[in-house]
Amino acid sequence: MASIIESGWLYLVTHFSDFQLASLGSFFIHESVFFLSGLPFIFLERAGWLGKYKIQRKMNSSAAQERCIMRLILYHFGVNLPVMIFSYPLFRYMGMQSSLPLPSWKVVLTQIIFYFILEDFVFYWGHRVLHTKWLYKHVHCVHHEYATPFGLTSEYAHPAEILFLGFATIVGPAITGPHLMTLWLWMVLRVLETVEAHCGYHFPWSLSNFLPLYGGADFHDYHHRLLYTKSGNYSSTFVYMDWIFGTDKGYRRLKALKSNEVEVEAGSKQI
Repeated sequence: MASIIESGWLYLVTHFSDFQLASLGSFFIHESVFFLSGLPFIFLERAGWLGKYKIQRKMNSSAAQERCIMRLILYHFGVNLPVMIFSYPLFRYMGMQSSLPLPSWKVVLTQIIFYFILEDFVFYWGHRVLHTKWLYKHVHCVHHEYATPFGLTSEYAHPAEILFLGFATIVGPAITGPHLMTLWLWMVLRVLETVEAHCGYHFPWSLSNFLPLYGGADFHDYHHRLLYTKSGNYSSTFVYMDWIFGTDKGYRRLKALKSNEVEVEAGSKQI
């Protein structure tokens, strides 16, 4: 398996420059993973399939979904692509490399875990700042146009927010100067995580059912349903920051009430 990956990587570095791979290659991978993972949730909602796993009963109109897609394309080409192009010198300066040999899986795993932890910490505080009155009204309200989120709304935001919170995603790699393959893997995992958190469905196989500290769709969907002054659940991936600072109290109360209702209903059926 390792030899196959190295052969594929050798082909890439032989036929494309570092700039092309780091900028255009990263953009291509991001767009592919984002839309291929996010579009199925639009089709699920329109078709009404797996409705029993949908967190909210409210549905988004086809027009609202299409507006989201068109603006995303505009934001990605107008903001994301230029950022990837102009950040290339910074990552090269910080030590990013693309040559063989590829890093060991231990190095990759250690760096990815560090990125997730650091990103969650930085994102939490940046997200809380965006929920202050002025910034919410003029910037963050764009992301909250969809009170019933679906996968693609994960990156639907004001350009200023894309730049502001995007810092949380790139600060880890900027510090460590990883191999480009590690950077791509981090980007893929981060995109899949945020699409899942906004998908609007809580499945039996959702990661939040197996990883105690993982937030997932149910955790973040609560954030979108409430007004900005009462939302809470500001974390991106995990739940511990909200737990430590008490910004998940409303969510935990709601979960406790639902749990009690289920227990009462089960007890009445037994009687």
